[in-house]
Amino acid sequence: MSSCVKPLVQSEQSPLVLLHGFDSSCLEWRYTYPLLEEAGLETWAVDILGWGFSNLERLGSCDVQSKREHFYQLWKSYIKRPMTFVGPSLGAAVAVDFAVNHPEAVENLVLIDASVYAEGTGNLATLPRAAAYAGASLLKSFPLRLYTIFLAFKGTSFSTSLDWTNIGRLHCLYPWWEDATVNFMISGGYNVSRQIDQVKQKTLIIWGEDDQIISNKLGVRLHCELPNAIIRQIPDCGHLPHVEKPDSVARLILEFVQDYCQKEAQFVPM
Repeated sequence: MSSCVKPLVQSEQSPLVLLHGFDSSCLEWRYTYPLLEEAGLETWAVDILGWGFSNLERLGSCDVQSKREHFYQLWKSYIKRPMTFVGPSLGAAVAVDFAVNHPEAVENLVLIDASVYAEGTGNLATLPRAAAYAGASLLKSFPLRLYTIFLAFKGTSFSTSLDWTNIGRLHCLYPWWEDATVNFMISGGYNVSRQIDQVKQKTLIIWGEDDQIISNKLGVRLHCELPNAIIRQIPDCGHLPHVEKPDSVARLILEFVQDYCQKEAQFVPM
């Protein structure tokens, strides 16, 4: 059922695995992915179960546990090595949940404008099914998606916003998208705030200084609560730095991975 962008070559370093945000797809990484691969990193971009372009003709559950188990099976079958796991926005909650439950699979974390303090889907979990489907229909509407783009990015042109809106809602055209969205909505969603102090992996936090969706003050809070983290902020940037500032994000990830590899090499017994 999985859809992903697979690396062209394998590297000796840990693979880099990229998630996406809420109700999005691996196409979020269309600008940054080539830069990471050109830098020599073995890079995967994976669609989270229920979103993106996964084949869900036989739709099962799309709750948190199902998303975690689905990705674990993909990792176990194809990636097979401890990875640097990258999660933007709600993808950060997916990454934290996975790292705590499967620490053997995650070597490092990169969290980008992380949505890790939301209490799941909140009151949406109690909606009657008919109201939940109406909400899902609104969620994929072009005007709402365009408005979200204006909130998410700093100073983008109208033509660019139209382009990003069209790409961002492509996966919503699948016939099973509404069922998967409603299933996740009524399941309660991600609530990982109590798991943060259980994260043992070294973590890079990246934050757009002008994020109007999640305040960078929460980035500072996350930095304080994670046991082993560094934080880097990107000026003149909104909620999705990997779309808006791909060169900056690729550089920060590459420096983080290289620094970790150098420190690991210092401890290799001779």
